[in-house]
Amino acid sequence: MWESVVNGQQLHFHLAGINNQNFIMRDEETGSWWQQVSGEAILGPLKGQKLRSVFHDEVTFGLWKKEQQQGRVLKPDPTVPAKSYPPANWDERMSQVPVNIAQNLDKTLPPRTLVVGITVGTASKAYPFETLVKQSPIIDDVSGVPIVLMVGRDGKSVRGFQRILEGRKLEFFAKKDSQELVLLDAETGSEWDFTGKAISGPLAGRQLKTVPVLKDYWFDWKNYHPTTFVYEL
Repeated sequence: MWESVVNGQQLHFHLAGINNQNFIMRDEETGSWWQQVSGEAILGPLKGQKLRSVFHDEVTFGLWKKEQQQGRVLKPDPTVPAKSYPPANWDERMSQVPVNIAQNLDKTLPPRTLVVGITVGTASKAYPFETLVKQSPIIDDVSGVPIVLMVGRDGKSVRGFQRILEGRKLEFFAKKDSQELVLLDAETGSEWDFTGKAISGPLAGRQLKTVPVLKDYWFDWKNYHPTTFVYEL
């Protein structure tokens, strides 16, 4: 997700094409083409400029609606012909399209392995989604920053946080037999929910700093993060 103002100018974007299952957007004002995954203009007068990122979640609609009961939903424009929207099986069809990138495919993981990618400072790391589901929460350090990644009870929603509070690292583990996802920190025994907030214990009310996460195919994440690390058990 990106801000749509560049150099003080409001831009309006439209889908111009697909590049390895990434949107290519074209702005009306300058005609520049933008790569959705990186937010960078790759063609046109604004080539080389980058959009400013906006924090976003990788959660299911059900979870989002539960947390944001007054949230609004973007609906199809009734004035736009239905054929202008992608068909319901678009994802399935695109999964059959061959992977074709300029660089040689990195075979650390199969190309279409779903990963959760994070970037901390200048360092990036990819976590195979299946591994994350099995091991959640994952405790790790990226570029010297302690982080925790977790999957919600729906088995699809993912969030990441810095696991450091007032200079103290926290070690987390999942609370057993809990209907909702609850983490316990080993240092104080405080309980934390999926929003990264302590809901009971000595740290009740405290909030962990979020770490942006992105679900992506391995080949695509590697293409735009060439120096990425891969999480291993």
